[in-house]
This record gives sequence, structure tokens and C-alpha cells, in this order.
Amino acid sequence: MTFSELALAPSLLASLPATITTPTRIQQLAIPAILGGRDVLALAQTGSGKTLAFGLPLLQQLDATQPQVQGLVLVPTRELAAQIAGALHAGASALGLSVVMLCGGVDPASQQAELAQGPQLLVATPGRLRDLLAQQLVSLDDVRHLVLDEADRLLEMGFWPDIQALLAQMPAERQTLLCSATLPAALQQLATALLRDPLRLEATPLNSVVSEISEQLYLVNKSSKVAALIQLLNTEAWPQLLVFISARDQVDAVVKKLTKAGIAAAALHGDKVQVEREQVLAEFKQGRLRVLVATDLLARGIHIEALPVVVNLDLPANAPVYVHRIGRTARAGQSGLALSLVCHGDSEALAAIRTLTGRPLPLDTLANFPLTDTPASGSGKRPPRDKQANRRTASKRSIKQFQRKG
Repeated sequence: MTFSELALAPSLLASLPATITTPTRIQQLAIPAILGGRDVLALAQTGSGKTLAFGLPLLQQLDATQPQVQGLVLVPTRELAAQIAGALHAGASALGLSVVMLCGGVDPASQQAELAQGPQLLVATPGRLRDLLAQQLVSLDDVRHLVLDEADRLLEMGFWPDIQALLAQMPAERQTLLCSATLPAALQQLATALLRDPLRLEATPLNSVVSEISEQLYLVNKSSKVAALIQLLNTEAWPQLLVFISARDQVDAVVKKLTKAGIAAAALHGDKVQVEREQVLAEFKQGRLRVLVATDLLARGIHIEALPVVVNLDLPANAPVYVHRIGRTARAGQSGLALSLVCHGDSEALAAIRTLTGRPLPLDTLANFPLTDTPASGSGKRPPRDKQANRRTASKRSIKQFQRKG
């Protein structure tokens, strides 16, 4: 099948990048359904082309002669908002449409100026959009097409109250699209509540991992993970890799150790201001950084061209996040490597990931890193109170040693 068979406008087809010639499976399924006016629950692996799957038919249904907001795409992060707005820019221009991105960390004055120009499509994070609505700087009265992208992540990050408030500002008669790579029970309930007679589209088995991703897992001591990563970087000819860590307060410490080892690395997490986040991500995409160490801020929806390797320095407690993390490689049909450094403390997370993906994920050992840690058995440990009492006793004894006798 070709894009020309999907009833898309010739000018929209002409705006597609030269590298995009054949629609992906989710695009083949979703574009006709969305153009037909159906509500859609689109489930597809990361890197499968979901943005154009909903974006192209969304743009085609907007009226360039009307300077009102007719379409809205809600996303969980600023980075994803920027990526989607960028991906739809050429198509919107070809149709005479205006797209405005609204998210925190960006100068509100510049966003207000863009809104004053009467855009037809908004790509927004829920919090910033609510702020602008409260200031009566934007209206959702004419929204006829709503997209919740990375919908499961929107729920995980606690945006549901914001989304409910936004829905109350929109017409009840609208087309609603939910897009996700995973379908937790909460999202299933949301789909039932929001969508009208929805068409459920599954381009691939739910929660599956792209076949082009090779997964390697090494069992190492918890204290050896960064040293193991440095050894791998020094012995493997990887041009770039993205390293995930769950806790943001550890990201900068890992970058400091990598830099000390002579490796060009930078950190990306929610504590950094938006300008710095954009600069770091741009430098990585331009190949000026070999390693980008990030929290799960980058686990969803972000496309980095030809990224060969993703490393989990720890396994996420939430199993679907693993699928999203490793989906940053092997995008658009390319191959990639997902490498995880696992310690005994990751055992429960590993079991959950194996159950979710249905993959065995065997653990190997890494040369020069003998395993000395032992699994926690839970036996022989004193309760916390006993430990504290023991420390108090030791403290008293140490004081007595310095007290004058007699």
C-alpha cells in the first residue's frame, strides 16, 4: 500500500519527507478510520509511526479559512509536544494551517502572541493549557478533534483532573483519538468513558517489543553498574547511546562519573529548565554528545534518528515503561540494542517485565565484573528499632571510653 491510496490530499502527501514512502501498519489502519470520522483507540509499538497516523488525517479535517482552534493534541511532556508540533509543521503549512505548541518552560508572552494569530491546531501539555484557559487567552469552544497521545502516560503522571477540566471546555460532539503503546486497566476504563463506539486498532500484539530490538541483560553488583557502563563504552564502538535511570537525583552523579572517564555525556531530567533541556536534546541529536543520561522523561514518544543503543542502568518499577524505554531504538524499521544492567534488587521489576512482554530475558555475566552481591533473603535481619538501639548502645560505650574513671 502507498500513501496515495489513503485518500489524503495531494498537497499533504507532497509535504511528507522523502524518506517516508510506505505507510506503516498503524498508519494503514488509522488514517482511513480517522478520515471516516470514527473515534479510535490506536495501540502500536513505539517507533511505529503513530504521530503521522493521527496527525495526517487530523490536519486534513481542519478548515484553514476558520481562525479558531479546531484540533487539540494533549501530551504528557514538553519534549513530546515539540516533537509532534515539528512533525506536523510541514503538513500544516501545505494546507495553510497554523499549529501552536503550548507547554510550560516557554515564554508565555510568545505563546500569547501565537494564539492571537488564530491557530487551527494546538499541541499542548494539560497544565499550561489550563493556565491559558483560566486567563481567557484561548478557547476550546470550537474543538472538533481531540487526540490524547501517550494516553497511558497522561494517566500515570496524574493529569486526569486537568484533562477532565479541559474536556468540560470542549463540545461534547467531537472526534476523540487515544494513542498508546500499552493498555493498562485504567486506560481501558478511560477509553470506555471518553470514546463513542470506538474502533480499536492494534498494529502489533499488545505490550510487545519491536522484533528489530536485540535485548541483552547483565547481572552485576549494584555498586558496579556505572563502572560496567564505562567499560562497555570503552570496549564497544557505539557512536551514541541513551541511558535511563529512574531517580532524577542520580542522573547528574552518573554524568559526572562518565565525564571524569573522558566520555562526552550530559543529563536530561525534569529539574532542568526548558531551554537547557532543549539544548541538551539538540546536541545529542546532532551527534555532539555520545551519551545522554535521562529519566523516564524521554521514555515516551521521543524520536532520535538512528539511535543504536539504549541502556537501562536500572529497571523501571512499572513494567510498561521498559517497553517504552527500549523503544527509543530500532525505530522506523531500523535495528537496535537494548542493554540492561541488572542487580539483585531489580529482581521483582525483571519478573514483571518478563510477564508483561512474554520474553525470557536471560541474565548473562559481564567480563571483569564478578558477582559478589547475594539476593536478599529477608532472614537474619534485625528490625529497624533493634538497629537504632544498637547504635545508641555503641554511642554510649564510645563516650564512656573517654570519660575519666574514678
